[in-house]
Amino acid sequence: MEVGKLNWDDLKQIIDNNKSVARDDVRIRSGIGEDCSVINFGEYECIVSTDPITGADKNIGKLAVHINCNDIASCGVEPVGILVTILVPPTATLEDIKNIMEEIDEETKKLNVEILGGHTEVTEAVNRIVVSCTAIGKGKALAAVATSGAKLGDEIVVTKLLCLEGTSIIVNDYLHRVRDVLTDEEIHIAKDYVNSISVVNEGLIAGEFGVNSMHDITEGGVLGALWELAEASNLGFKVYSDKMPISSITHKICETLNVDPLKFISSGSMLITVGNGKELVNKLSSKGIEATVIGRITADRGILVTNGIEKDVLPPTRDELFSI
Repeated sequence: MEVGKLNWDDLKQIIDNNKSVARDDVRIRSGIGEDCSVINFGEYECIVSTDPITGADKNIGKLAVHINCNDIASCGVEPVGILVTILVPPTATLEDIKNIMEEIDEETKKLNVEILGGHTEVTEAVNRIVVSCTAIGKGKALAAVATSGAKLGDEIVVTKLLCLEGTSIIVNDYLHRVRDVLTDEEIHIAKDYVNSISVVNEGLIAGEFGVNSMHDITEGGVLGALWELAEASNLGFKVYSDKMPISSITHKICETLNVDPLKFISSGSMLITVGNGKELVNKLSSKGIEATVIGRITADRGILVTNGIEKDVLPPTRDELFSI
């Protein structure tokens, strides 16, 4: 099998064939594109999500905290706590584990998220360090936003810059591959992208604003996230290449490594659908968060328009990161 996420047809079949229990108190449950499940507890709801870090060597504690808390924020609610599992090969050191936990502690302090527990193990089952977290959020009943909530005619908004996570991973783990095309200042800026991968603020702002759907842009990039959101909502979309917010640094890296930035892992950007995109963009801008309208939700088909030419967006395959 190829490295990366499972083929979406295979994944959908596995999910759909293994849903023996459907409890009445689970309001939003697992499915293609859904970042979280939401469990009703009366006046409040519990929001849960889980994700590992497998594509990076550096900053894995930082990434693990934020990609999981980002999923909770994609429901428009605040993350409360996180459970941490660390699996390390026998070649790892105690110092490696301490460093990861110190990094996790530092990032959770920034978000006011408590480390609730977890598991740490040295095992020959892995040949590199794997960190997997489960994040838990709390929100008022019926307040959580679902990925599947997009509505026909919604404008599609993305926050900040695309490819922040992918660009950061390249300059931190594979600098030798791109050193010749970047200046020292560009390398410094790109390494600092890792400090912008939280989307908790924009998720909470958008949730309070009132949006129809949100989806954290991770593996598969913005096109993968769009396909997942549309699939979950049984709708389509039309977006435009020239409206995608991508930095010149990311463009240089992607051209050098022959990867598509629209399919490149992009934690740090939230995908949002809303009736009035410009109004939301202005609201986010007033809070210091840049955002861009990149297209609109349609009745069917995912379409990317490049230089006036329309092309169907296919189900996402493995992220471009794994081809490097």
